[in-house]
Amino acid sequence: MGQITPVVDFTTELQGLFDLRDKVAYIPGGYGGIGEALAWGLAMYGAKVVISGRSQEKASELADNLKSAGHEASGIATDVKSVAEIRESVDYVVDTYGKIDILVNSVGMQREEPLLDVTEEAFDEVYQVNLKAAMFLAQAAAKHQIAAGDGGRQIHILSVRSQLGLRGRGYSAYCSTKGGLVLLIRQHAMELAPHNITVNGIAPTFVYTEMIRHVMENEEFKQSIISRIPLGRIADPTDIVGATVFFAAPASSFITGQVIYLDGGITSSQ
Repeated sequence: MGQITPVVDFTTELQGLFDLRDKVAYIPGGYGGIGEALAWGLAMYGAKVVISGRSQEKASELADNLKSAGHEASGIATDVKSVAEIRESVDYVVDTYGKIDILVNSVGMQREEPLLDVTEEAFDEVYQVNLKAAMFLAQAAAKHQIAAGDGGRQIHILSVRSQLGLRGRGYSAYCSTKGGLVLLIRQHAMELAPHNITVNGIAPTFVYTEMIRHVMENEEFKQSIISRIPLGRIADPTDIVGATVFFAAPASSFITGQVIYLDGGITSSQ
């Protein structure tokens, strides 16, 4: 009988599954609560890291901390509300390091307003940052990745609110933009698959960051959230790192168009 399955030498095939050495990662929103953890995680697995955000000072400070720890990093100022600045930032990554292997879109914002009070100005701003910026960050990175011909990774940080509404809070803009990002990920995955570029998302529940400090300081609301999470706690920024490294690394080479709900089990029970 002919051989049905190929012989695999696992001693070589399984080496380097999470090796990011010689990879270049760009992390817009990279000095925020989640972004900073991701920058450290990718750097510790070997990637060269470029961090961006509105503050040049904060981006440079994190890059300096990474360099002091022996990693290769740089920080730049970018306003993701500007498509021109998005494109310039991606060009900077390629001009500085010669390529962009990994995009980790960690930008995001929320302007909480009850449904009856939602303003056009607030809704448009959340849309610009949470969805429009994702579109044009992905496009700018994809152009370079396709031209290089070496494949690539695109990873978007979403939220469990891309699937679940939130009782008692004004989350119309946030939920709708994060939900839209799920479909953007799936569509981009289909268009970029022929180029061996994978596109995936990570959707945490509430994560202890400055962005949700005002929410978590409300003890009654905090406990109501924790009571609905089967694992019984709010996420920590470090919880997001493992999934991000996985999606960035060779280990996930056959996964695209997927969203991991990193949520302590909440979407499995509601």
